[in-house]
This record gives sequence, C-alpha cells and structure tokens, in this order.
Amino acid sequence: MYLNLVQLAESLGVPERRVEDWIRHDGLPHTSEQGRLLFDRAQVAQWAAERGLGAQVGFLSPAGTAAAGSVPAEAARLIQLLRTGGIWRGVTGATLPGLLDGLVARLPGATPAVRTMLSQRLRAPGGITWAPVGGGFALPHPSSRVALGRDSGSVAFVLMDEPVSLPEPPPDGAPVVRLVFFIAPSPRAHLELLGHLSRLITRGPLRALLEQAAPDDHIFAALAVNPPGAGPTPR
Repeated sequence: MYLNLVQLAESLGVPERRVEDWIRHDGLPHTSEQGRLLFDRAQVAQWAAERGLGAQVGFLSPAGTAAAGSVPAEAARLIQLLRTGGIWRGVTGATLPGLLDGLVARLPGATPAVRTMLSQRLRAPGGITWAPVGGGFALPHPSSRVALGRDSGSVAFVLMDEPVSLPEPPPDGAPVVRLVFFIAPSPRAHLELLGHLSRLITRGPLRALLEQAAPDDHIFAALAVNPPGAGPTPR
C-alpha cells in the first residue's frame, strides 16, 4: 500500500515540508509517479521506527489502527523537536554563541525577521535564562517568551568540552557541561516543555546517557519511552 504526501505527513503529525526535508536530508524512502510523491507503507514505517517516530493517525498501521508498541505521541513530539535542534558535541565557550545562532536559523516556520529578533535577544545581556539544575546540567532558554506557531520550536542537547561560564555559579557548585537548550513554539508550551525536560534530566536513563556522551541513537531510543509521570510535551 502506498501513501501520498498528505497522508504520510498526517500519519507522523508533521507538516508536509518536514517530510520533504526528510526526503532531501534523511533518506526517507519514496517514489515519484507523474510528479506525485508516493511512499510504501512498510518502508516508511520501518524508517520511522528506526528514528523513534510514532504514527499519530492510522495510515501507517494495519487496518487503520494505531500500531501496538508505537512511540507515545508525547515522546514523538519531543523527538521531533530534538531532530530539529540536534545533538551537538565538542562545543566550547567560544563556539557556543554561534551554535545558538544556528539553532535559531533552523527554526521551522519562522520568518527571517523573527529569526533575527530571536538571535538579537539571545545575545543581549540577560537574553538567556540558564537554569542550572545540578550535577553539571542546565536548561538554557530564551528569557522572553515568543509565539512561533504549533509546528515550530526546537530542543538541542549540547555536550560541552569545557564548563560554561554562567552569570551566577550553579547552586551546587558543579561546573555546567551539559546543556538542554530549547525554544518553545508558544508561551504556554514553554512552561510545559521546561517542566518535561527538567524531569527527563533529573531522573531516568537520559541523564546518564548525556553524562556519558552516548551515541545519538541510544539517546533517541531513551526518549522514545515516555517516563512515568513525565507529563505531556507541548503541542
């Protein structure tokens, strides 16, 4: 069975342009027939499962029902945000500002004017709330809330090669070397995402994987299981 572009985008809960990006950059299996993109259901289901993406409607599951054992929608949304932001290694204090600019430039659905405004805010004094959470981790995010739209936002895991110089020392005195930077799609989603990420990096396997600088696929696999009590990620 083949799906068209609209059906596949609906199945994975992403905009059509995201599917087109996956074709160009991530090897999403597809075929072209008279100018139309078509997707073999079995091939794309396997491709999605390997990347921790779960179907949010039934086009990718047998008999139009959700596949058993699929990634929870909340976890799938967080994985989508992380695929936008990425996992970054070997970052130093000198390269961190440029990395944050790059993350703003990659925001889906944001206009050039909005991206420029966000970059200026992040570089301004007090433009980032660093939010250290202890044990060498921090949750930096824009101090000013923004409304980017449902399909925007990103999460980035930044594994530093050296401690980050913060405006104030962490409460526990541990040098911050692991950053979970996020830009939420809306002010309400900002609070939800802050709480969800805080829980993820204060307990459970994800914290240990980030401490160990584990391979990307191990990190995504850990995110594919929504921890008990973690609550929803923003939509």
